Amino acid sequence: MTDSVKLTRRAALAGAAAIPFAAAMTGRAQAMAPMQGAQMTKVNRFMLGGFEVSTLMAGTRTVPEPQNIFGMNVSADEFAAASAAAHIPTDKAQFFFTPTLINTGAELILFDTGLNGAGIAAAVTAAGYTPDQVTHVVLTHMHGDHIGGLMTDGAPTFANAAYVTGQQEYDFWAGAGNEGFDKSVRPLAEKMSFLADGGSVTSGIISVLANGHTPGHMGYMVESNGQQLMLIADLANHYVWSLAYPDWEVKFDADKAAAAASRRKVLGMLAADKVPFIGYHMPFPALGYVETRGDGFQYVPHSYQLMMS
Repeated sequence: MTDSVKLTRRAALAGAAAIPFAAAMTGRAQAMAPMQGAQMTKVNRFMLGGFEVSTLMAGTRTVPEPQNIFGMNVSADEFAAASAAAHIPTDKAQFFFTPTLINTGAELILFDTGLNGAGIAAAVTAAGYTPDQVTHVVLTHMHGDHIGGLMTDGAPTFANAAYVTGQQEYDFWAGAGNEGFDKSVRPLAEKMSFLADGGSVTSGIISVLANGHTPGHMGYMVESNGQQLMLIADLANHYVWSLAYPDWEVKFDADKAAAAASRRKVLGMLAADKVPFIGYHMPFPALGYVETRGDGFQYVPHSYQLMMS
């Protein structure tokens, strides 16, 4: 009788132990779902004083052999050492294309337009606006990944917008016989106004000449209620290879010495004044700070600083 009871208890205990395992396996089988793939947020929005600022993911792509673009004047060993210290590969790089929308309360201003009309229209829509609500389109310079979204199927993507760009930049490309300029920018010439260094887009948004990448490349200083932010466009196109090493040559810089000088001047100012910036090709959401590091600069990604403003 006692042995029978013991055996029954052992069997019961063994059976009880097996039930959770079986149930877990059944639940696991039932819970299986297909993977959804990597996902990246398309819009990042924050307040700068009274302005609402949105960075837009208008595109991203992987590019092979990045030393064909960055650090062209340094050895492969130096490039590899800098990359290893930053935990990034040397055989490929990820490029980001990040236009910025600023809602001042009176204007909705788009800075640069990405690679094509469909892409920038989708990015603006993802931010909660429609293309016809954009009041101004500001072009920092005339490279294709900044002007590519101006037109869609031969018509302006932003039908109700006025257009603003640097006079020096426009004049250069107008005489260059450039197909992209002729297709996307020239048809909008009558709607354009032109700025020199220190010109005003609207109250609180001032142009800052930072030439070298192109002859009239412009950044824009934004200020509202005592808070500042700079849109640096293509002043530094990679957070390590052209920001941390400002003298490294970049393939797409037209005047490499002038571009390096502009990087040192503007990044030095941002570091000294602790002003945040948006870089068109920085890792999305493209917002961060810069501090001095040795003979160059250190990129400090934004965390929550502007959430508390």
